[in-house]
Amino acid sequence: MKAAIDAMPPFRRVTGPSTRQHIRATLRAALNDAIGQQIITFIPATHVEIDPVRKPKALVWTDERVARWQQTGEQPSPVMVWTPEQTGAFLDFVAEDRLYAMWHLIAFRGLRRGVACGQPWSETNLVLHSLTVTGQLVQDGWEVESSEPKTDSGFRVVALDDETVGVLERHRKQQEAEREQWGTAWVETGLVFTQEDGSWLHPGKVTDLFERLVTASGLPPIRLHDLRHGAATLMLAAGIDVKIVSDTPGHSDTRITRDIYQRPAPRRQERRRGRREAGPASAQGRGGEGRA
Repeated sequence: MKAAIDAMPPFRRVTGPSTRQHIRATLRAALNDAIGQQIITFIPATHVEIDPVRKPKALVWTDERVARWQQTGEQPSPVMVWTPEQTGAFLDFVAEDRLYAMWHLIAFRGLRRGVACGQPWSETNLVLHSLTVTGQLVQDGWEVESSEPKTDSGFRVVALDDETVGVLERHRKQQEAEREQWGTAWVETGLVFTQEDGSWLHPGKVTDLFERLVTASGLPPIRLHDLRHGAATLMLAAGIDVKIVSDTPGHSDTRITRDIYQRPAPRRQERRRGRREAGPASAQGRGGEGRA
């Protein structure tokens, strides 16, 4: 066994508590099958102790938290979300990046990294302002392969606003120019987001690029997946129904959306508090004006 482990490639991703729970569940299912085939008589994985999974809540990078991070370099939560102003500042900073359309799409429509990397033009209808998620590019070790979406709810139609459609139209023209430049060396994958020669993007390299851009922008750090979180947070802050918010990023259950995001942004809390404090007087004032 030790020899087999030593022979493994040097790159091995560190797994978190949630991934370890999934691994144990997969092992138990396989061992259950082995019991059914009378290969073994008990399930060793039953007695394996794993740290409990505690899903972190998304926290917004408020001015106070940013100041604290600048002083200490510490993040108050593993899942941090930019404010709308911070998201806008980042998109302004990367406006000339060739993958700007990808950053925009993830920020406003909540696509997963692998889904964005694997989105084909054939499932992207700019005339009807929608795209259909049917697959993704996933990273196995350092290899990349195409697969179906993460969950059944991952198969979905995502509505596109006018601005996003315009961004994607400009991106398509840019890609057509790159195709002409590469000529016969162009790799035809049919994907919306590709390398300059048309070949697949590597999800891991996309994450590395995003992190470098965030650092260069001077903004407080977030993960690429947190940019997707920001889309849901912005929608909830705008008062959009949680079911619609849940469908957009492809959550399998609205409870997932509530558990992760149902913590309104500070400014939204201030607006609610202001309405509660001024509610009765405001209502009377509106009523009096209506009767005048």
